[in-house]
Amino acid sequence: MKLRPLSDRVLVKPSPAEEKTKSGIIIPDTAKEKPMQGEIIAVGKGKTDDNGKFIPLEVKVGDKVLYGKYSGTEVTIDGEEYLIMRESDIYAII
Repeated sequence: MKLRPLSDRVLVKPSPAEEKTKSGIIIPDTAKEKPMQGEIIAVGKGKTDDNGKFIPLEVKVGDKVLYGKYSGTEVTIDGEEYLIMRESDIYAII
């Protein structure tokens, strides 16, 4: 992919929503929850703080991450759904 986010932003491919519950009940499309985890596809270079010091990102391409339910901006690239968000919107690396 030739897309590179700017500054402290990352491109995340959300994990697919669950199709069934653990007990085997099939979830209809209207009741599926937005996934809150995904894989980092691309990262920006980082940002500079108020003193001019460069701060690199902690996440890297390939990391599995947890993020907020309504974090980021949804974008479609080559027919695939992605999220662009700031690194600060990511809660944890799995």
